Amino acid sequence: MQTALSLTPDARSEVVEALNQSIAEVSICRALARGFSVNVTGMARRTLSELFATIADRHYGVDELRLANRVLALESHVEMTEASRLKRSKIAEHDGHAVDIEMIKTLCDAQLTLAETLAGTAAIAERHGDGVTQSVCCDIQEQCEFAAAELGGFLR
Repeated sequence: MQTALSLTPDARSEVVEALNQSIAEVSICRALARGFSVNVTGMARRTLSELFATIADRHYGVDELRLANRVLALESHVEMTEASRLKRSKIAEHDGHAVDIEMIKTLCDAQLTLAETLAGTAAIAERHGDGVTQSVCCDIQEQCEFAAAELGGFLR
């Protein structure tokens, strides 16, 4: 395993590009979850609102920061504008006008897309010997898959 700074410039650039993709999607997932936690209605409102808020808080409080710290360790720049993140993200934003089942499905799909992106970022990091980034991405990927499974339980 190499240190972040021992990676070649090309390797560092590729890992940073993948990390910024992951950060963009974490940001969009957070916005979806936060918006849905406020706007959800129906019989399971409280349960879903708390679940959505927990997902939003995890992405904001931990995941985005962990990924951003990897970018900084690679002596690069984290894309900060929402516009650049929206443009980059495979996850679309949502205006929050939906019934609870649509919100659950949308957020579940977003979590799975994010997990897929993180798996790709981990693979790039592994190929370049960046074990720390690989580990961070795999950990967050696992949490996204768990959240998707938890959300999926409401769809059955």
